[in-house]
Parts: sequence; structure tokens; C-alpha cells
Amino acid sequence: MRIIIVGCGKVGYTLAESLSVERHDVTVIDPNDAALKKASAALDVLCVKGNGASIEVLTDAGVSKSDAVIAVTGHDELNMLCCFTSKHLGAKCTIARIRDQDYISDIEQFKKTLDIDFVVNPEFSTAAYISRLLRFPDAVDIETFFRGNIELVGFRASESDELIGTPIVKLKKLMGGISVLFCAIEHDGVTIIPNGDSVIEAGDRVYVIGTAGNISHFFKHLGRVTRKTTDTFIVGGGRIATYLSKLLAETNIGVKIIESDPQKCVALCEALPKALIVNGDGTEQDLLDSEDVANSSSFVSLTGRDEDNIIMALYAKQLGVPRVIAKTNRQNYYELISSLDLDCSVSPKIITAYSILRIMRAMQNSQGSQMESLYQIANGGAEAMVFTAGATTHNLNVPLKDLSLRKGVLVAVIARQHRLIIPEGNDYISAGDKVIIISSRASILDINDIFAE
Repeated sequence: MRIIIVGCGKVGYTLAESLSVERHDVTVIDPNDAALKKASAALDVLCVKGNGASIEVLTDAGVSKSDAVIAVTGHDELNMLCCFTSKHLGAKCTIARIRDQDYISDIEQFKKTLDIDFVVNPEFSTAAYISRLLRFPDAVDIETFFRGNIELVGFRASESDELIGTPIVKLKKLMGGISVLFCAIEHDGVTIIPNGDSVIEAGDRVYVIGTAGNISHFFKHLGRVTRKTTDTFIVGGGRIATYLSKLLAETNIGVKIIESDPQKCVALCEALPKALIVNGDGTEQDLLDSEDVANSSSFVSLTGRDEDNIIMALYAKQLGVPRVIAKTNRQNYYELISSLDLDCSVSPKIITAYSILRIMRAMQNSQGSQMESLYQIANGGAEAMVFTAGATTHNLNVPLKDLSLRKGVLVAVIARQHRLIIPEGNDYISAGDKVIIISSRASILDINDIFAE
């Protein structure tokens, strides 16, 4: 596809990198010379300097022949104007990053008026992701499929887990027959798609997928659900905190927010009547102690400084807070956080980029097998994809045990009519099935790509 990305910040660069690797024809527009120089040197993309809402610049970038224009600058108004102009110049699809809550509250009208096809809200997406993490006190990652009926959950294996040292092929019997699939293991920063001989070690991040009920039974069997998130201590009162507080209020989880800006505190009090708002500096240990952070069941640091978020999260963890989450936008901090005693980190920019990638993947319809959604897991080390099998899908109705799949590929779930199947060797894919594929490769664009040649 011919794709134009307007804005070459962290989100735009991540998109350009991923889409160019998949051999799309990518053009990046940005007024910043340094950003374009970095993209041009590292990526196989065409760079155009200028204002992404300019008719002249968009025309020079080939907007009339583009399949999609993705506007991800730091300014909502520029993103909306860019999409509006691009659509009227002939772009087939437009995607805008929009953050301001005044726009989001009436987003459907904005989309209709400005002819925007898709809108991505980084703060809401991040808040929704954090709220899912808080449901599982031991999860480092969680994604849901098929309206929440299938869950993919990552957790850190500990010495006390009976999973340690046993080949995966024997774990189902060890777990009392609970039907979950071990779909990825992250060990020392390397992600693998396991086979029956793979062994889990203490400290590994392990990813399992199954029905919501079986996932719950799995964690109960491990003894991992002895506690429940009843309240959340949040430092930083920005947009993410506001969205998160509203989502948590729906599940009766109490919220306390520490915010240093007095004016923000007043706005938070008006927007979040059920939350306790405290004006103060969350990086001060005395304040955290006086607000009894040690007795919170979860802690989330959401300030604008990655370093402060990590330090505060480490302090909360040191005090024994069961569930600790830190916001960070620097990709190189992920390995640092993995080596520390922190539960997990979230990156709004990375979540935004992956949300847009899901839209782009869903637009592709190679050989009649359309990818419906895409999820990044294990800090981007693997992907979970949903496909619909069709008449052109290879090897229909052939037992999985008789198939030759590409290395690093796993058929994780088959949804057939009203049945959800965690497949074993005798199960098969039929036309009309929705199939979840887990892969450590970025080149799976079509369900037929899972088969070895």
C-alpha cells in the first residue's frame, strides 16, 4: 500500500519503521530536518519536508494515489486538517491522532464533518490498557479477543511456580487439565514461540492464552489470585489519569491522585467526584508516606518524566505495594525495567503506534484472508493476529498435527460459530473460522503465510 505519515516523532517513526519493513511504499512528512534525516538514514522511506496540511506538500508526496494518510503530529488541529485536506485530494483512508477531550467528547461528529475514517486517542488507549492490567494483579501484559471471551495474559514466572523445569508438553496434566496454551516465552530479552520441549525458568515472562474462565482457573491453580485490586494510588493528573479514574470507578476501585499543579487539581475534582485529589509533589518521599502509599493495593506513576515514574514505582515496590505500573515513552527503558523489580511499564506512544498498525493490517486483504486485528506482546517480541479463514485458505480441514508451519508460528485459538477451541493436534481450520495466530515474525500478513513452503 502507498502510505503517507505526517509527523515523524516517536509514533510516526515507529509506524514508518514497521510499515516499511512490511514493504509498503511509505512517505514521511515533517518540517524538522533532524527527524527526517534520522528516518532517511535508518528506514526505507521517502522523506518530504513541510507542513502536512499544505496542499502543495501533500500533492508533492503523492496524496492523490495514497491508500492511507496517517496524521500523528503533536497537534490535534493539524492532524484533523491534514486528514480533511488529504481526503479531498484523493486519499482513500485517513487516520488522525486526537488527544483533546473537548474533541473526543464529540468525536463522531468531528469524523463525519472532517471526513476522517479512524481516530486514535493515545491517553484513552493507555488508560484502558492499564485498567486491564489492574484486573490481574500478577499480569505484565493482557489483551482480550472476541469481546473479552478470550484472554492473552503475560506473567513473570517465579521459583515457587510448579511450571518451572517441566517441559510444556507435560504442563496440561500438571495443571489439572486446564485448557490454556503457552504461546510465548521471553527469556533474557529474547522472545520465543515455545514447542512441547520448551522449559520455563524462574524470571521468564510467560504468555498464556485461553478462555476467560480457564485463564482465571489457571491463575488460581498457581495461587496468583489471592489478592484483588481495591484501590489505586496515581501520581500525575493528566489525561491518562482522568480516563483511568473513570474506568476504575466503573469497577468500584477507589482512586487517589497526587498532582502538583493546583489548577489541575481543581479540574480533577470537578471531573472525578469519586476520586480523592491531593495537591503535592509525588516525587517527595515524605508526601507518599503521609498519604499511606504503602497500604495501597496498586500504584501507577503517570507524570511526564520517565525517570520520575520509574523511581516512584521502585519506591512503591520497595514499600510492598502489590501492583506497580510505570509510564515510560523511551523504548530503551523497557530492558531496564525488566531487570528491575517492577511489574510492567506502559508507553502511550507505542500503544498508539500499535493501534494504528492494527488498522493498517486490517485494511490489507491478501489472497482473500483478511487480518482483522493485530496485538503486540512481549514488548514487541511477538504478535497476536486474528484472521478469518476463507475459500482461498490453504490446508482447510487438515489436522494441525499434519501441517508444516513456519518456525516461530503458533495456531492459538480457533473460533467456530459459537465454539472457542484451544487447538490440539487433531483440531483443524475450516472456512469461516476466526483464527488467532501467535508469531515471532513480522512478515505474517495473511493466514497462508503461516505455512512452510
